[in-house]
Amino acid sequence: MTTLMIQGTTSDAGKSTVVAGLCRVLKRRGISVAPFKPQNMALNSAVTSDGGEIGRSTALQAQAAGVVPHSDMNPVLLKPETDRGAQVILRGKVHGHMDALDYHAFKHTAKESVMAAWQALENRFDVIIAEGAGSPAEINLRKGDIANMGFAEAADCPVLLVGDIDRGGVFAQLVGTLALVSDSEQARTKGFIVNRFRGDIALLEPGLEWLEARTGKPVLGTLPYLQGLLLDAEDSIGLVHAEKANHTLKVIVPALPRISNHTDFDPLRLHPQVSLTFVGPDQPIPPADVIILPGSKSTASDLAWLTRQGWRDAIVRHLRYGGKVLGICGGFQMLGEWVDDPDGLEGAPGKVAGLRLLQMATRMVSGKQLRNVSGTMVGQEAAVTGYEIHNGVSSGAALNRPLFDLGSHVDGAISIDGQVMGTYLHGLFDHPDACQALLTQLGLESATPVDYRAHREQALERLADTLEAHLDIEAILAMVRAH
Repeated sequence: MTTLMIQGTTSDAGKSTVVAGLCRVLKRRGISVAPFKPQNMALNSAVTSDGGEIGRSTALQAQAAGVVPHSDMNPVLLKPETDRGAQVILRGKVHGHMDALDYHAFKHTAKESVMAAWQALENRFDVIIAEGAGSPAEINLRKGDIANMGFAEAADCPVLLVGDIDRGGVFAQLVGTLALVSDSEQARTKGFIVNRFRGDIALLEPGLEWLEARTGKPVLGTLPYLQGLLLDAEDSIGLVHAEKANHTLKVIVPALPRISNHTDFDPLRLHPQVSLTFVGPDQPIPPADVIILPGSKSTASDLAWLTRQGWRDAIVRHLRYGGKVLGICGGFQMLGEWVDDPDGLEGAPGKVAGLRLLQMATRMVSGKQLRNVSGTMVGQEAAVTGYEIHNGVSSGAALNRPLFDLGSHVDGAISIDGQVMGTYLHGLFDHPDACQALLTQLGLESATPVDYRAHREQALERLADTLEAHLDIEAILAMVRAH
């Protein structure tokens, strides 16, 4: 066996979900399988077993495959810092900062990392399920491509194309994408998957028959729209949330322009006693019990955005009336007195005033902190697990009242009155003990423990069941074996 690549007609067509589901299906069958994303642009990332950094959706796919996440699974990770520039991470480590044109010229070097990482995985696993990025039909990006057909051609692997029928125009998506790739790329595209279908399949079947006749390629399955499936997102924030009749704690989160690791909040979105709302630009800031400042890839510029959007004044009023504030990673840095980035590691060099809610200051330094950690909440026995991904080093009297004891070091801070707290720890709500203890600290009485890790496993099993029921898995495996 070898490599199969899943590409999509658009961003958010469902590539990541299909890859995760296929990884779990193959794991169930006793096949050694690993995910692979040649190039990813995302601000949601995870720390790997080898001390690197990869996209969070790829780490989820590794969990689906039953393997430990490794930096080889996502050899190129681009973390946007501005509309035109990004931090470039090669095989888990920061390579540098590039604007779009510089990176386009750098792709031939990046391709070497991609192919070396792929070959390393092929030496360790029987099957690689690779995932494309965006669409293979982006004409302006096809030259030097390493994310979609460029990789598939170099690896000589078959491709399945996923289209999202919920967006509308799925037949135009699939036929149009196929028409805009080369003859050899068309030949290696072995079939289609229609994703997010709602309704009576009998009404869709004439269209599927037309598609097969038009292209000469099979439709390998139609996946239903899975209501309530909550899995780690690659990058986009779901701003619409189901109403919860029994919620007792209202939490709001500013949707920062460079928000990172917003998957931290998935356990709260799941929690039956929490109403979580992301507040976007120019939206009114609603009353809440808790304001959480999320991680940020550009702390200083996102701090300036908070000020322009009226969050500074809103937070002061919120605290005056007894509300609580939690900062995570970049959000934690914002709570201090100063954020100093003398070398411009996250944008323009300079020193900016923080929210001045905790007596501390942060200085951005080269050498990103990447580690998985575990420990307990200070003063409690509640277990916590998570990971650190940050450049900044914070110092000040506020850190003498830490939030977590992580064994080798303490982390975070909590104000004397308990209203303001912060931490560098991502994934802090994932462990049921920590989730319950933190929600209690934030004001939720009789907080129900929610095990998000168990929920994630259940979601992966549900996803695999759906793929088994609605895809021709044997035909897919035959394609891989025959290639």
